[in-house]
This record gives sequence, structure tokens and C-alpha cells, in this order.
Amino acid sequence: MEQHDTQQFAIPQMRDFVPTPLRPWLVVLFVIVFQFSGGVYLASVAEMVGSTQLMQEDIQMAGFASLVGMALFFGIMFRMKMAVKPKTTMLICGIGIVLANIICANTHSVPLLVATCFVAGFLRIWGTFECNSTIQLWITPNRDMSVFFCYIYMLVNSAINLSGIMAVYVSFWATWEYMHYAIVLAMIVMLLVVMLTYNEKRVMPPLPLYGIDWLGMLMWGVVGLCVVFVCVYGEHYDWFDSFNIRLATFLGVITFILNRWRASFIRHSFIFHDLFKRFPIVLALIGVIILGDTMLATEHIFEHALTEGILGYDSLNVISLNWVGFVGTLAGCLFVWVVFARWKWSYQRMLFIAFSCFAFYLAYFYFFIDYNLSKEALFLPVFIRSVGYVTMAISVLTANTRLPFPFYFCQGVCVQNLFSASIASCIGMAIVSRLLKVVQKANFTELSASIDNVTIHSYNNIGQLYGIAQRQALLESMKEVYGILLIVAIAALLLIALTHSGIRPVGVFHPLFSAIRRTLSFDIWKKKKAEKMA
Repeated sequence: MEQHDTQQFAIPQMRDFVPTPLRPWLVVLFVIVFQFSGGVYLASVAEMVGSTQLMQEDIQMAGFASLVGMALFFGIMFRMKMAVKPKTTMLICGIGIVLANIICANTHSVPLLVATCFVAGFLRIWGTFECNSTIQLWITPNRDMSVFFCYIYMLVNSAINLSGIMAVYVSFWATWEYMHYAIVLAMIVMLLVVMLTYNEKRVMPPLPLYGIDWLGMLMWGVVGLCVVFVCVYGEHYDWFDSFNIRLATFLGVITFILNRWRASFIRHSFIFHDLFKRFPIVLALIGVIILGDTMLATEHIFEHALTEGILGYDSLNVISLNWVGFVGTLAGCLFVWVVFARWKWSYQRMLFIAFSCFAFYLAYFYFFIDYNLSKEALFLPVFIRSVGYVTMAISVLTANTRLPFPFYFCQGVCVQNLFSASIASCIGMAIVSRLLKVVQKANFTELSASIDNVTIHSYNNIGQLYGIAQRQALLESMKEVYGILLIVAIAALLLIALTHSGIRPVGVFHPLFSAIRRTLSFDIWKKKKAEKMA
């Protein structure tokens, strides 16, 4: 570690009058503003549905489209950083996000909303990457990625929890549109500060945006959006009995096949054709992400149904659990920083800890879920769930450093984020929601079959009686699904325990940007030379 080449931290793109100790903290504030921004805010989805002609699935589709756009950026993140000046990047991203929030607050068109969120997600992560890469040496002078990723997830997951709290409170005191206007105001203030404090300097000589497979990038985006569409709208359209779902599935499969076929003969595809074959770890990481997100899909489906539908909490009480998630995120990142980044515990041990947290979370609800469950009783499982998620996420993301920089690393991060940010969550939610519907239908049939004339006459309102049966069926079904997922979690723990691997996050350093630039510059030169010879 001591022999790794380091550089002195500096932010030359800021003007001289900005105090040196203040500069990195100013950049951190910019990151927070970017992370709070977005196309739609899923925490206020109920208010949006109530005041627009949109369905809940429409808003979810827009939210996941933002995450798909975000994931695609990672495939070209170094190219974008070295092609555009830092100040120009900040202005483009800021202005784009301002326009996106204005559009999302005033449109009822689903295609426009999805497209706007897709672009907003790309711009949000572009601005975030520009800021985070600027202060990388400040966070970890030796460029240790296991340390850097702890900072990334601490900031990103904390922003998710806090932005949800902000969106619900803004919607409660005013309307959901004011959340967008608040972000617009914050972004305008940030743009004014950037114009005042940033100069026109480049950190390094520019590289043109030459040879990027924009078509391949777009096709991967289409594949991601098709998967999201099928998972989000599947239950609404009755899955493959619907023409819309069949069409989206066909389009996604055909686009994926064409994309892989293109990658087999073009020089530099957006995702190399041999990525999955040459580095099986990419597929293994995707499997871990899908498994983990499926176990945590109950967070989005069950917790709101439990707290609002069964326990009767209002939106403010429900969103207050985000404070527990926020504390869990901080505690999890601190824990991973100590045992993983500093003590260098193995990947296997970290995954075992993460899935143990998932198993505890599922077991807690399986054994203790009840009509009389207090709000305070939810604190521990939510806290443990947050700790487990950041433990898994940081470990899996750090594993990408085993791929060669910069091309395979960028593509590995791109594919992994495409799943971890959007696709895996959608798949997990679709599986769990479908399982819940099947189990609930069977339980309700069994409960309603025991209702006789005596039971009916004891209630003044037969609708009230069937409402009670429906509520009881929901509670029993949730308990049953928690049990099924708990069995899956225990099986995953056994598999991890029986897999012998002592690989540790040693040598997980980020190369110097000057070295990355030389590699990219040489690659561009080879592309131009090949075109001239052709």
C-alpha cells in the first residue's frame, strides 16, 4: 500500500479566493444536492397518484427509468470526465436537472415522464461522479477503493432516506410539486455558486468523445427499460396474458440478442462481447445482487402494507422509519470501513454477514408480525436491514476492482449498477408481489369458506366482515412469504459458508487519472488508425 503512487490533493478548477480547507466540503454539498435531485420522488407516489391521472405503476416506471439512465453512465464515466471541463459538466447537469424537475412537476404524459427521468438519472450521476472524482484523494490519499466506496454508499443511501423524508413532509405541508420546486431552487443556488467559484481550467488535457458505442448504450438502455416495464406492469396487465407484456418481453429479448451480436464484430462495443465469458465474477455478482434484492423486496411491498393497511399509520409515521434506515446506513458504512477497508476481511465473510442481516430481518417479521406491533418494534429490523444492504453493496462493488482498468472495470460497474439500481429490485418486487397475491388468494378462500349465516348475522355490515377476512388473509400471507424468503436466506448462508474463498480487498487501488487517460488516448489513436487503414 505504501508503494502505491499518490498525488497531493488539490482542486485547481476552483478560483483562488475559495479557502483550500473549504473546497472539498463545498464539493460534498454539491454531491448532496445532486443526490437529492431526480425525476420523480417515489416517497410521495400516493400524493402524485391522487392528484394526477397517472397510476402508481407509471410513477414507479419513471423512477426506475431514472436509475437505468444512471447505470448507463458508468460505462463512459472516464470518457465524459476527460472530454468536458468540470465547470461545463456542473452547468450542463445542473441546468438539465432543473428542466427535468419542471417537466416532471407539470406533465401527465407517461412517455415524456419516463424519458425525462431517464435523462435526469444520467445527468444526476454525471454531476455526482464529477464531484466525487474531484475529492477522491481527499477521501483516500492512497486511492483505496474499499474506502472510497464506503463514502459513496454512505452519501448515496443517506440521501435516499433523507430525500424520502423531505418529499413526504413537503407533500404534507404543501403539495408534491413543491418538492420539485425546492430541488429546482437548490440546484439554481448550486449553479450560482459554481459560476462564482469555478474557473475554466481543465484538470488534464481533453480527450474527444470519439469511438463511443452510443447505439450500444441506447440498446442496453432499451433492454433495461423493457425488463423494468415487464416487472412493474406485470401484475397490472396480468402478465403474459397481456399483449403489452408480451410485446415488451419480445422487444427486450430481440434487442439483447442484437446487442450481443453487434458486440461480437464491432471494435469497441459499449459492453464487450467477452466480458461475461472472460470474467465470470460479473455474473456471480449479478446473482448475489438479485438474490439480495429479492429478500429485501418486502421492504417496498410489505412494510407499507403492514404500517398503513394493518397498523393504520399515516404517511408521516411511515416515513419516519427512514430515520432508522439513515442511522443503519451510517452504522453499516462505519462497520464496513473498519472490518473491510481497514482490517481487510474477506469478501466471503462480508457476504455472510450481509445475508445474516437479511435472515434476521426476515425472521423478525416472520415471528413477531402482529396486529399490535408497535412502531418502535420496527426499529431493529429496519436498522439491521440497512446495515446488511450497505455491507453487501460495498463488498460487491469493490469486487469489480478485480477487473482491468479502465474498460472492463467501467463495464462491470455499469452492468452491476444496471441490476443493483433497477433491474434486480424490479425482479425481486415482481417475484414477491406475485407470490403474495397467490398465497393471499388461497388464504382468503380458506378464511371466507368458514363464514356461515351465524357469522354473517353477527355483523351489521357484511362488507366489514369480508374486510376483516381480507385483512387477516393479508397478514397470514405476509407471514408465509416472510417464511419462504427466510428459508431462501438460510440456504444462501449455507452456500456461502460451504464456499471456501479467502479473497480479500487487497490492492484494490484506483489508478491515477493520468494513467487512465494514457490508456484511453492510445485506444482512440488505434481506432483512428484502423479507420484510416480501412
